[in-house]
Amino acid sequence: MILATASATALVSTVATASAQDTATATQGGEGTVYTGDMIEGKKVIRALDVNDLEPGRHHFYFEGVQRVGGQHWYNAVVVVKGAKPGKCVALTSGVHGDEMNPIHCIQTVLDQLDPSAMAGTVLAVLDISRPAIEGMTRRWPDTGRGIDLVDMNRWWPGNENGPNAVSRHAWLVFNKLLRPNANYALDFHTAATGMDATAFHLADMTNPEVKAMAELFPIDQIFDDPQYPTLLANALIAAGIPALTPEIGTPRRLDFDMIALFVEGTMNVLRLHGLISGPMGRTGKDSEVFIGDTMGASISTHGGFLHLLVDLNDRVEAGQKVAIQRNAFGEVVAEYTSPVSGEVGARRTDASVEPGTPFLFYLIQGSSTPVADYPE
Repeated sequence: MILATASATALVSTVATASAQDTATATQGGEGTVYTGDMIEGKKVIRALDVNDLEPGRHHFYFEGVQRVGGQHWYNAVVVVKGAKPGKCVALTSGVHGDEMNPIHCIQTVLDQLDPSAMAGTVLAVLDISRPAIEGMTRRWPDTGRGIDLVDMNRWWPGNENGPNAVSRHAWLVFNKLLRPNANYALDFHTAATGMDATAFHLADMTNPEVKAMAELFPIDQIFDDPQYPTLLANALIAAGIPALTPEIGTPRRLDFDMIALFVEGTMNVLRLHGLISGPMGRTGKDSEVFIGDTMGASISTHGGFLHLLVDLNDRVEAGQKVAIQRNAFGEVVAEYTSPVSGEVGARRTDASVEPGTPFLFYLIQGSSTPVADYPE
């Protein structure tokens, strides 16, 4: 994937330097808020945002993203809640993967609790970043450049204005026209992938003091202390000087209101930390006795068949412990699986059927001396 991307990008640069977008969107951020003059459902359409241009209060926009095959654009819902007093800007993002519903509702709930007249600073929310994936309830963006490719948008940040697919170009627009020019801090909300369930956890680089301070303010189960891929949105933001982390709100495709409430509480704590709102802190990771691991391991199927998992989320397992039994269509046992590591269960497969090579359990490991390869998402 990386090699193919590099060669395709080089090819693009030899053919043309102009973006496929209108030239008005091809300039760097910082030009102020740019309105297209269009309205969609009573909401103004923008090509770029500068929250300093806005009056205090609540603002709803459609952001003009990458073009579709027919020449129309994909549009993202953008909400800005600007306080009566100046202060920091915290960005909240969701929908980088299209099967992640909890993050959208979490951000909507946070926004509903904000009173601009009592705020110092700004909350910027971009709720449905990967629009075509969301509309298809699929994790990956269905890119049509080479037939139909399902492209993981969270491997393309910060994007490329002249990139080899629509995903990279849309990522560039969102990153450079909305997020980077405005945000001082950011939370990019996700869930497990379709077919999996997960604990309430963060993916966070805890070696970054500002990231660590935010991550510990959530009353959740686990934190995976690992930056993972540099092309994740949170890591691209950190590289741009914007402390960010990736809260992971459990299961995909449906709303888990109990788990959402934990992340709403933590997000409000982050806004208090940065002075946007006042009042006492809610519960934090100290209250939930959050488990912080620095390595992730996985159990991966060796056969096709139907899994009976013997462990649940947050269970403590030991290396060699039996964790699953697998049967074929005749009901014959074809495999029994043991945990390759000692740790806590962080995610488990919810689909009973698997093919060979399918990860079905993920384990969060604390202080492991045995190297484990990056977990296969």
